[in-house]
Amino acid sequence: MSPPEPLPFDVRPSPIQGLGAFAIRPMPAGTRIIEYAGERLTPAQADARYPDVAGARHHTFLFAIDDDVVVDASVNGNEARFLNHSCAPNCDVVVDEKRLWIEALHDIEVGEELVYDYAFVLEERHTPAAKRRYPCACGAITCRGTILARKRG
Repeated sequence: MSPPEPLPFDVRPSPIQGLGAFAIRPMPAGTRIIEYAGERLTPAQADARYPDVAGARHHTFLFAIDDDVVVDASVNGNEARFLNHSCAPNCDVVVDEKRLWIEALHDIEVGEELVYDYAFVLEERHTPAAKRRYPCACGAITCRGTILARKRG
């Protein structure tokens, strides 16, 4: 068995938040960069593990694959959990046979931070207080100030 290929990015401090993933080699559009790995939970298990605390800032490594499976990258996760949110993403998440993959949306140059739009779905009204619990600091010209998904129509 051959050793795994080295990651095409380094994890280091990010101007967006905490740690981020930065390209160490060019990646063409469509490159499958890394799987978003972690413990698989039901939505009920995820809610019990990370209860929503009123007024507290939201911060977990949860990613829903569908209505039945949530991946918690804080348990048995990998470096994919360090990709930050941006309202102007250069990556996207693709679900392929119940697995989450981070892929390049366009050509990525060495030194670019790898980011995707978290588009966090919040069923409640997007009040200013709700938006403060889910802030964005990406700095993009198109920044909407929150990691929340846009409300549909």
